[in-house]
Amino acid sequence: MSSQTSPVSHQTTPLPVLPGTAVVASSAPGSGTVSVASASPPPTSIATIGQLRVGCKVWVSKDGELRHAELLSLVSKKSEPYFYVHYTEFNKRLDEWVPSTRLDLTRPVEWPRPEKPRKPPGSGPASKNSKDKQPLSSNKKNKRSRPAPKNSKAAKAQQQRARGKENNIVPVVDESQQSKNDVNGRFLDGVAAASAVAASALTSQSATPADEKDGEMMDLDSVVPETVDGEPENFSREEEIEKLRTSGSMTQSHHEIARVRNFMKVQVGKHEVEPWYFSPYPIELTEEDCMYVCEFCLSYFGSVKPFQRHRVKCHLQHPPGNEIYRDQSVSFFEIDGRRQRTWCRNLCLLSKLFLDHKTLYYDVDPFLFYCMTVRDELGHHLIGYFSKEKESAEQYNVACILTLPQYQRHGYGKLLIAFSYELSKKEGKLGSPEKPLSDLGLLSYRAFWADTVIELLADEEKELRETTIDEIANMTAMTTTDVLHTLQNLNMLKYYKGQHIICLTNGVMEHYEKLKTKRRRKIDPSKLIWKPPVFTPAQLRFAW
Repeated sequence: MSSQTSPVSHQTTPLPVLPGTAVVASSAPGSGTVSVASASPPPTSIATIGQLRVGCKVWVSKDGELRHAELLSLVSKKSEPYFYVHYTEFNKRLDEWVPSTRLDLTRPVEWPRPEKPRKPPGSGPASKNSKDKQPLSSNKKNKRSRPAPKNSKAAKAQQQRARGKENNIVPVVDESQQSKNDVNGRFLDGVAAASAVAASALTSQSATPADEKDGEMMDLDSVVPETVDGEPENFSREEEIEKLRTSGSMTQSHHEIARVRNFMKVQVGKHEVEPWYFSPYPIELTEEDCMYVCEFCLSYFGSVKPFQRHRVKCHLQHPPGNEIYRDQSVSFFEIDGRRQRTWCRNLCLLSKLFLDHKTLYYDVDPFLFYCMTVRDELGHHLIGYFSKEKESAEQYNVACILTLPQYQRHGYGKLLIAFSYELSKKEGKLGSPEKPLSDLGLLSYRAFWADTVIELLADEEKELRETTIDEIANMTAMTTTDVLHTLQNLNMLKYYKGQHIICLTNGVMEHYEKLKTKRRRKIDPSKLIWKPPVFTPAQLRFAW
């Protein structure tokens, strides 16, 4: 008679998870237990002005309402404390200096969490693979005891290294191969700079004399590239750019992010503008309440009296270059950065107040600047500009582009973009802006590309003509990549009978009808008097 035991079912009731706690699975395998680790909220208390420090989060009055903000910097101007604040869940360009009167200290202040002490390297428990990580010299006998086949690559490499030892030949890194991995251009964005640092580190490791002397080869495939901070680079370039774009800052240098905006107000002509970002003007100007900029020569002053004396002596009424375009509303001037260094440097300093990702201030020789102005009885007033490399290896037609804030949302941004493509048509080239674009620049270019492609295809449809992507690129001077991305964003690419076709949807035609009713600023190609400049090798040597 067999005895049967009925299975016993163990039922566990789920633990209630309180707000502010994190559920962590137990490390014991098969235990099935769950431990609850409490994530304590940051400490809060009532504080005074003297107790505030960097990292605190307070309530700040902004546009008639209270907003939660983090203190990024403290400074005393004329014996009055000022605080540089970043509003939580708002764009970085809204950061500003506020006086102590705008802080609401009747509400609790959120203090920063204390930093956890970092463990020194090697103090933690040994990893599982620590026994496997041995110096190359420890396995030298074992590796050398294995004879390689005569015709193998390893045998040939050993023979070459042996000859080098006998003749005291030092191995030399092939600079031509190394230069192919370098990033072209005179200035790098943060992602390319980090990858260039990692690549140079790997190259230096592979060319270490000790490794060559011992006759051992290092496996570079297992080396993880690290950033400047020592953290592994586990994400792609596109993910990094998207991360920075959504954060409202295109600056990828931690040193630049730590810099706060150093001016509260800037007066350019009759306009008083609030800057967005840091710009490396002389530090003595940052102690003033307002900086004054001459709108013609772009010289800067810290007080009214020197600025007024300068305006009496300044006789410049337009940008110091050749006027290459003029219509009823705007004019364009071409300025060579090598011939007008001071003016172009002042322009770069001014534009850095409104461009977070701009890293070039003084090296203006390799660039041409195209400035757009409006005219009145006083002269030509600067609206915006774009710069362009004299010789671009990537065929970029724009290096940096900006419309001053007092002239934004008037159609001038698209006019600047349209003028850059008119220059590309004159050159007979396809052009594209330098990447990555800022957040506002990306929106402007996407809107311009969409309007241009829709208007072109709608006109072609009236003539019952078939058009390809290459034809669109040749007619608009846009690259085929930009055309293809624009068609994909507009959902105009369809797959039909084994091939992709361009389809004008109802939404596209509705957008086209709205474009016809709008009064838009346009460039008249017949009024452009310009020939592509040709530079000799001596003129392209950007040295002092």
